[in-house]
Amino acid sequence: MSDSRHFILSHDTARRTAAACCMLPEYAGYSVKIEPPTRNLEQNAKLWAMLGEISAQVDWYGQKLTDENWKDIFTASLKKEKIVPGLDGGFVVLGQRTSKMSKKDFSELLELALAFATQKRVKLHDQG
Repeated sequence: MSDSRHFILSHDTARRTAAACCMLPEYAGYSVKIEPPTRNLEQNAKLWAMLGEISAQVDWYGQKLTDENWKDIFTASLKKEKIVPGLDGGFVVLGQRTSKMSKKDFSELLELALAFATQKRVKLHDQG
């Protein structure tokens, strides 16, 4: 067997196979990590469409921000992230990558962005 195995625990056969691999002697000392599923492509597309419309329609304290800037603002707000001084001045937000977010966290991020867009009267096109 290879050094690494990856199982999506979406049905009984996958769960039984993963459990059986855990019992193999050649895997003694290996570690197993069970994680919730991460965001899907549909959620990701919806977020980026919304971020594009927010960036086009909202001035933030006299500035136009990029889609990426808005993503940083929303993820920092959702996760109550820390802001630390940068190496050469300014500040850095210690955030979380959306690609690593669970579906639940990503849904909360979408809800946060939608609530903000509604509050700022952003015209959102059909999000699918």
